[in-house]
Amino acid sequence: MTLRALIFDVDGTLAETEEAHRRAFNESFAAHGLGWHWDRPAYARLLRTTGGKERIRAFMAETGQQGPGVSALHADKTRRFAAILDAGGLDLRPGVAELVAGARAAGLAVAVATTTSRPNVEALCRCCWGRPAVAVFDVIAAGDEVARKKPAGDVYTLALARLRLQPGQALALEDSRNGVLSARAAGLAVLVTPSAYTGGEDFDGATVIPTLERAHLPGPLLARLDRIRA
Repeated sequence: MTLRALIFDVDGTLAETEEAHRRAFNESFAAHGLGWHWDRPAYARLLRTTGGKERIRAFMAETGQQGPGVSALHADKTRRFAAILDAGGLDLRPGVAELVAGARAAGLAVAVATTTSRPNVEALCRCCWGRPAVAVFDVIAAGDEVARKKPAGDVYTLALARLRLQPGQALALEDSRNGVLSARAAGLAVLVTPSAYTGGEDFDGATVIPTLERAHLPGPLLARLDRIRA
């Protein structure tokens, strides 16, 4: 089938957001007087659990600690994450802006399929594009819209449904093993650029490149992007 869309993961794929997320979690924990602190090794381990609320529950189960309502705590964390990004200082990963613009110019749809929430997608788009998410992406499928988060394929299936495309007509762009498993479960081919927290993971079933810069893109994708330039 002819490629008609690129579907991007968000955290770690569009930008190295995880340190901002970790900071937001820790600020929220401190504000609630919990005495919890997630250092980098702890957060790397917790990232195996997808979804912020799920991550808090996993930590509580692992440590036997109790806290306030998870939904309220996570909502506070989400507000803090947005404030961190609104203050600036976060850049898109190399090649991302050019690939999104090039895909649009070539007539491809660009979409998001992410475990994170819609407010976090909006915060990233404001920070890195200076525009709302709907001005950057044709379709957004977020983790709070599906019953099962990655590695289940639900969020990619939702994105495909909204794009009105078959799996063979889209390419998934990811940074993690959970993301690869999710995209593959939905029937998509996957291109991976490992991020700061995922470099040692198993990306079997995907094509792995260091960045989304043009020099690293696979030949068939380049050919599709260049079709309008001939």
